[in-house]
Amino acid sequence: MTKVIVVGAGASGLTAAICARKKGLDVTLLERNDILGKKILGTGNGHCNYWNENMNINYYHSKDDKYLEQIITKDNQQKVREFFNYLGVIPKVKNGYYYPYSMQAVSIKAVLENALAELEISLITKTFVQKIEKKDKTFVVYTENKVYESDYVIVATGSKAAPKTGSDGKGYDLISYFNHTIIPVLPSLTQVNGLANYYKEWNGIRIQAKLSLYEDKEFIKDEEGEIHLTDSGISGICTFNLSGLVAKGLNKNKKEIIKINFVPDLPITSIDTGLEFLEERNNLLKNRRIDQLFDGFLPYKLVYLFLHLANIKKEERWDSLNIDQQKKLISLIIEHPLEVKSVGEFSKAQVCSGGVSLQEINLKTMESKLTKGLYIIGELLDVDGDCGGYNLGFAWLSGILAGEAVGENRD
Repeated sequence: MTKVIVVGAGASGLTAAICARKKGLDVTLLERNDILGKKILGTGNGHCNYWNENMNINYYHSKDDKYLEQIITKDNQQKVREFFNYLGVIPKVKNGYYYPYSMQAVSIKAVLENALAELEISLITKTFVQKIEKKDKTFVVYTENKVYESDYVIVATGSKAAPKTGSDGKGYDLISYFNHTIIPVLPSLTQVNGLANYYKEWNGIRIQAKLSLYEDKEFIKDEEGEIHLTDSGISGICTFNLSGLVAKGLNKNKKEIIKINFVPDLPITSIDTGLEFLEERNNLLKNRRIDQLFDGFLPYKLVYLFLHLANIKKEERWDSLNIDQQKKLISLIIEHPLEVKSVGEFSKAQVCSGGVSLQEINLKTMESKLTKGLYIIGELLDVDGDCGGYNLGFAWLSGILAGEAVGENRD
């Protein structure tokens, strides 16, 4: 019987193992942790947002973006839906986000475990793979305690993100042995840290905002939604979705600035419209102090911080401010500059950008173009997605493609 070894029992590895075993192949799954699917348990704040109704390639990022449309096709998306039907997952869909109906990540882990048991897939935990070689037509997989041989190997070890779950980047070393190009691996879906010294003053605030990313003064992308203000900068989903781009820019020594609009739903789109808005508000709320003009639409901590940065005393009135002070105050509200110092470390990142170049992968099968019989899937590849089920979505998808293709051709 054709033998397949899958290295890594995360989302993509489990999927590949199940799909390969369904074809009748002899599958052995090697996992360094004592349990499988450790990272799955922490996704979606424990609810596991495992898919998205809108799997548009615009929500994915790669150095070779043009190749994504060859992977994330309608046919391949349908394969993922059929896979979850096979597992018996009943989805709960919220604004296009797919969760298990139980709203518990452990439910996804459980159905995957059930499939492993039903298919009698050999799962070996607490096994660290040190090296993979190919000798003639046979792969040799070296672990701490044993040497395994197989006809095919699927590598699904994860990236460097969240190393406590077992994905410490060792997979890149395994793949590098086969001379694959590794696009620089950087943290993504993580916080952004700024250079200013006043972030402790806004720490703890959650607010709807619009973030606009500029690289060397050139507009790159914007995101809108809730952000979390931290003692080192900003966090939250909007921030996460920009962080991968920020990390890549910093890695190229680019100057990254995120401009924050703290009132994206108000009719203040420029300094001039801001002047008009506050002038009308001042006429409506006569004899109010400047800080009182912001009652009801900005948190007090932000108001006092902005007044301090604009060198305005809270007891002053709008009419008493000179035009430069007025413009400065409005600028701090609608285009607050956060000059980026860094992004969160790998330990705080949900995923990574970078990885194995897509140019070196058969995108219909996930097989290496450099080594016949070697398959590379999941986070190891140079593909990362926004928040919203996109990264897990790619893990299932790439796992299915590899699992369905493995064993079809021999040297």
